[in-house]
Amino acid sequence: MGPLQPAPDRWDEDAFRFYDRVIGEIVGKGMRPMLTLDHWVYPGWALDAGGWRNPGMVDSWLANMRRVVDRYADRNPLWVTINEPVAYAVHELTEAHVSGGDFDAGFTEIVDRFVRAHRASYDYIRQRQPDALVTSNIGYISGDTTGINDRIIDRIADKVSFVGVDYYFDASTGDPRPVARSAAGTDIAQLWELPLAAEGVYYALRHYARRFPTLPLFVVENGLSTDNGFGRPDGYDRADYLRDTAYWLQRARTDGYNVIGYNYWSLTDNYEWGSYTPRFGLYTVFVDVDPFLIRFPTPAADAYRAVTATGGVPPAYLPTRRPAPCSRIDPPSSCSDPVVLPDRAGNP
Repeated sequence: MGPLQPAPDRWDEDAFRFYDRVIGEIVGKGMRPMLTLDHWVYPGWALDAGGWRNPGMVDSWLANMRRVVDRYADRNPLWVTINEPVAYAVHELTEAHVSGGDFDAGFTEIVDRFVRAHRASYDYIRQRQPDALVTSNIGYISGDTTGINDRIIDRIADKVSFVGVDYYFDASTGDPRPVARSAAGTDIAQLWELPLAAEGVYYALRHYARRFPTLPLFVVENGLSTDNGFGRPDGYDRADYLRDTAYWLQRARTDGYNVIGYNYWSLTDNYEWGSYTPRFGLYTVFVDVDPFLIRFPTPAADAYRAVTATGGVPPAYLPTRRPAPCSRIDPPSSCSDPVVLPDRAGNP
């Protein structure tokens, strides 16, 4: 399937019909779709013009946005305008081999364009779908999300319906530098070696609940990477991690944080990092050897089915791994005010 907009003045009706079918299936199963307008992908002609380094990109992007919104607003989706804009800007400049002072200037310019695109999109979406829920999701960076992400969220907070949070990795144990390198677009092939802490999703939600107490919270992405389907060095199992995460989501709600949704990333393995090795899916696809792309369920598929069927983990469930007593996920509060698990009798 090609891009929706293969040329600046042309849209591909066959590509739209593909998305018509996908969205129709979602709605037909009683679910509400979440549509992301930009997940770090745009047509070749936009790349040739410089991508987001091109000042004209905003107008081109908004023309595409309006065409997509006009087509699908009546399906009542949730909307994500730009996925993880800070990481997106970093990748844009890294791929273009921009460095030094030029990197800093380029980063500021791209962030300014993202802000303009998001704000205009929010207004247009709410015009076409007045009760629409719209966000630009934040790639939560353990240890320094305030210093990095807030340069975007503070500028669009009045134009989001909820705070969308992507949470994956922890910086509370081991060397935090791999997390920073992965955010900058290197060492990506070793994603399964980055440290995990399921309780980190609680800290991420608490962070934004305190910053924006009137806005609901939605975990737009969360998942666990394995080494080509063969597990992780730390032995964390995807099914256990999913159940542990569900526990911390329920704890966040119990503690009064307005968490309105959660998406597991991803349904099937997705090969977005130029490698077939990192696996995230509830279903594995051996895309490098299987021309039929058959989906094989991992044990986490049954875990996901059970969690969604019952609305979470049972009341007596306790995570398989205890939270760190002093965490760097959201300093200083994740160390001065850490979450703790009750004992089996229910005592803190």
